[in-house]
Amino acid sequence: MSALRIVADRAKCEGLGMCEAMADDYFEVDEDEELVTVLDAHPPESDRTHVYAAVQACPVLALTLQG
Repeated sequence: MSALRIVADRAKCEGLGMCEAMADDYFEVDEDEELVTVLDAHPPESDRTHVYAAVQACPVLALTLQG
């Protein structure tokens, strides 16, 4: 399977934190900027379902998976 990459569109991000709440190993919302930071852009196969659910939970569609 190809390498999966998490991409965050920080221009769309509103800092709601749904992604961080669901997958804090991969996402963090900065308290000052109130924008998401991707902590690990390449989740292993074993975490893909978990990361996919967190990406889908973003209410402003600021996260995508590529690969």
